[in-house]
Amino acid sequence: MAEDLLTSYQCPNCNGPLHFDAEEQKLKCDSCGTLYTVEEIQKYYTEKNSKVASVDVDKTQKAAAENLQWTEEEKTHLRAYNCPSCGAQLITDTETAATSCPYCGNPTVVPSQFEGSLKPDSIIPFKLIKEDAVKNLKNYYHKKPFLPKEFSEDNHIEEIKGVYVPFWLYDSDAEVHLQYDGSRTMSHIEGDYNVTVTEHYLVRRDGTVAFNMVPADASSKMPDDLMDSIEPFNYEDLQDFSMSYLPGYLADRYDVSSESDADRADLRMRNTALDSIKETAEGLYMNLFPQKEEIIIHPDHVHYVFLPVWMLSTQWNGKHYLFAMNGQTGKLIGDLPVDRKKFWLTFVLIAGIGMVIMYILLFVIMGGAA
Repeated sequence: MAEDLLTSYQCPNCNGPLHFDAEEQKLKCDSCGTLYTVEEIQKYYTEKNSKVASVDVDKTQKAAAENLQWTEEEKTHLRAYNCPSCGAQLITDTETAATSCPYCGNPTVVPSQFEGSLKPDSIIPFKLIKEDAVKNLKNYYHKKPFLPKEFSEDNHIEEIKGVYVPFWLYDSDAEVHLQYDGSRTMSHIEGDYNVTVTEHYLVRRDGTVAFNMVPADASSKMPDDLMDSIEPFNYEDLQDFSMSYLPGYLADRYDVSSESDADRADLRMRNTALDSIKETAEGLYMNLFPQKEEIIIHPDHVHYVFLPVWMLSTQWNGKHYLFAMNGQTGKLIGDLPVDRKKFWLTFVLIAGIGMVIMYILLFVIMGGAA
């Protein structure tokens, strides 16, 4: 049966729903309030998770799809489960690894999504709670002078969800070989002449830059620009992965391979390595004209990790707005509407003040010349 594919995380004391409490850094029962360490819940559910993960997923899902009379496309992209707590049917996509039953609220995990190479190496647990995300979003509004007043006053957040986003972290060495035409220009006076001398140099720089844990999100659902913008994460907080960190949050396994994501990480390393080695020559010459810029990336190790992200969304004037907040540091980013009237009024005001200042300066200069 489809429910055999899920583990529902419930309190060992009263069977109430469990969630990972970011403030306590422990699992907490929604019903009786009992706190449990990650190790305690992990030990409690180890045997059950092993049994669930051993179920023939393909066979079970094939039977579920036939019962639901799914199309071939739906069979490819969707999965059907029954909640182990209330028996309600859950429809998810193929990457869903942790969710909650919309009917009884019990957090559920799909252990088969963490078998073998699908299991993350590490995880940074959530440090900030939902209220922190709401507070930071309001602060984000206040820092935007051209935000429409109606948006901040009337806006109601439609959805807030804590998501463990899959990331690849890359360890690599960048081998750098640079060659430039460097120039220095000097001027001096010889008699009645102002002499300018330009000297040209062959400038070479070679070096190696080591990189540790350069991130690239491994989920096609997450906008790359938002995930890049909420960095950095503090990797000192990485913990060995355990499914016991997941209850109460959403999680998807990766659907972008480490090989596909490597280009994004390599580009960041190339740019950083180039700037790091090139700056050893900058300041010594007035101009540097590149003749050769060769950066060779030598991959070392790739880490598969889950990182905490709060996703917030809202709609205003028929447009959807999405925000992302680092669930560890609180850094928040997102797009906001612009009050065009306020923007142009400010522009005209500044331009007008600039013209008045220029007129006064011109009047002073002309008066002084007279």
